[in-house]
Amino acid sequence: MRTHRNPLAAVRNLGILAHVDAGKTTVTERILFATGTTHKRGEVHDGTTVTDFDPQERDRGITIFAAAVSCVWDGHRINLIDTPGHVDFADEVERALRVLDGAVAVFDAVAGVEPQSESVWRQADRHGVPRIAFVNKMDRAGADLDAAVASLRERLHPAPLVVQVPVGAEEAFTGVVDLVRMRALLWSEGDTVEEVPVPDGLRQQAAARRRALEEAVAELHPGALEEFCATGALTEDTLRRALRDLTRDGGGLVVLCGSAYRNRGVEPLLDAVVDYLPSPLDVPPVTGTHAGEERRRPADPAAPVAALAFKVHATATGRLTYLRLYSGTVEKGDTLWDATAGRAERIGRILGVRADRHAPLDRAVAGDIVAVVGLKSARAGSTLCAPDAPLVLEPPGAAEPVVSVAVEPRRASDTGRLASGLARLTEEDPSLAVRTDPETGQTVLSGMGELHLEVAVEKLRRDLALEVNAGRPRVSHRETVVRGVSGLVFRHVKQDGGAGQFAHVVLDVEPYEGHFAFRSAVTGGRVPQEYVRAVEAGCRDALGEGPLGGHPVTGVRVTLTDGATHVKDSSDTAFRTAGRLGLRDALRSCGMVLLEPVVEVMVTVPADAVGGVLGDLAARRGRVTGSVTRAGAAVVTATVPLAELFGYATRLRSRSQGRGTFTARPTGYAPAPAATPAR
Repeated sequence: MRTHRNPLAAVRNLGILAHVDAGKTTVTERILFATGTTHKRGEVHDGTTVTDFDPQERDRGITIFAAAVSCVWDGHRINLIDTPGHVDFADEVERALRVLDGAVAVFDAVAGVEPQSESVWRQADRHGVPRIAFVNKMDRAGADLDAAVASLRERLHPAPLVVQVPVGAEEAFTGVVDLVRMRALLWSEGDTVEEVPVPDGLRQQAAARRRALEEAVAELHPGALEEFCATGALTEDTLRRALRDLTRDGGGLVVLCGSAYRNRGVEPLLDAVVDYLPSPLDVPPVTGTHAGEERRRPADPAAPVAALAFKVHATATGRLTYLRLYSGTVEKGDTLWDATAGRAERIGRILGVRADRHAPLDRAVAGDIVAVVGLKSARAGSTLCAPDAPLVLEPPGAAEPVVSVAVEPRRASDTGRLASGLARLTEEDPSLAVRTDPETGQTVLSGMGELHLEVAVEKLRRDLALEVNAGRPRVSHRETVVRGVSGLVFRHVKQDGGAGQFAHVVLDVEPYEGHFAFRSAVTGGRVPQEYVRAVEAGCRDALGEGPLGGHPVTGVRVTLTDGATHVKDSSDTAFRTAGRLGLRDALRSCGMVLLEPVVEVMVTVPADAVGGVLGDLAARRGRVTGSVTRAGAAVVTATVPLAELFGYATRLRSRSQGRGTFTARPTGYAPAPAATPAR
């Protein structure tokens, strides 16, 4: 067991990331089993896993909610978050990545990089989270480590550094050769691992791969290059240090392999987590702002407290708020400042986390991930800090909902309970939104996809015993400009006693590749700068409702080309109103089209069902972009309007005798077929 001078050096905060069904939850379960945290291996198909504890997760066999657990390996405390793999719950992944120092990306040895693998990889890139890769399911028919690594290189563009060679293939997969130590690890059916010399039949291959690994590392790491040039080889210590440096700065990707279901490859994965992924001391101090100034907090228990709330969970016994503590020490009974809400909060209890089971703690220190009881206003993204050293940390980004469904209670007497239940849902999951339709008076719940809304409605029924009716899901459309206008003149004049309102603006409107852009081309000071800002604010106000159907407007560039003011009656309010009403007039004169959300779909079916699947995708206005055969199954990739995918899972099962599966990820918006440029 290793010892550390600073206890924080022995902490690892990491997430498990992957496409749905790549084996994230099974990897997490085997880690808990290998570390002695659990004494029985949980299985997804049996509904006995620790992290998938919600009844819906066990019924559906997928991870829906990010779950945190803690365990100990080789003297290191590992705080682990098992994240969802389904695209509808990508916001859960986003909030988890915001507070993690590292991650293990899990890939299927047969399928390689799948669509959601790519999405979560890009999310981790945005947050700068160091990763190692674990190629899972090496015992499956068609498993190929080299092919999986090739798909990693091709689709994700890292520099893969493969540190293991599999012993045996498919059903005969029994272990790995560790290329760093040049030793073989073999697993028996009794879950015991044995370290032995490299088998004779693999010695030549292992030596060649070790040489290729040394050369790849020397190309990427200056210190390793120096030793390689001097001696023609790398020592084990040099190789390990170089792999750690390359992992932490993103210069290379350590790749391991195994079969989590058969409990093979988990121990070396844990060793790699300890060896290569960063501790809280290895990442830069967290940065926040206060009064417009940047503030930094080091990972130091003696520094002022800075913590970020990344998850809220309402239980029957109280409200749990999950925190990542970046600096300082928090004890039970302490009062912290919620810098986001601007109010004081008292810590009632501190709990160590293990999915839905919690152990009371007296304190939490920098680097910890814990749950606390007693916070009333904190939401996901709230900053909690020392009252005498305030700062605001950047919250996780929130995705914009794309699918909506109308909900209503079956009994009118339950209207109040439904409102409180929806408020609780949106408190726990910021990617859900609730509004009242001004035309119909219906309560509309919006989310990231059909499954997301289905889970939310089912949660109302199960947790609150509410009888709820839900309408057919509807997608959120957008409107955009395809033909602009120039020189549109708008005068806002209002005189009703006292000071009046006067604003004169001339606007050019044109298509734009981004969401919205505004610039001023006014010369001679005809419109003062403060009024220019007011016109821009008014234009942004006008983007909320477009002329085609009241949908939000995107893809617009507005140029203020001229204007005029009145010495007494001009004001910020007048010019903001002129900007809003002027842009509305301009959009009515523009050529506009309606946009609908589209998704990339990857359908996996037996080869004999491909014809029916292609015909069905064509009927759903799908555009096929690729088709390949993997291990006897056909994988069809297509771009399909999101509205056409409602109910597709049932249809696909019937067309493929229950053998077909599909995944989808958002790719943006495209013109809806009924929409044509109109004035």
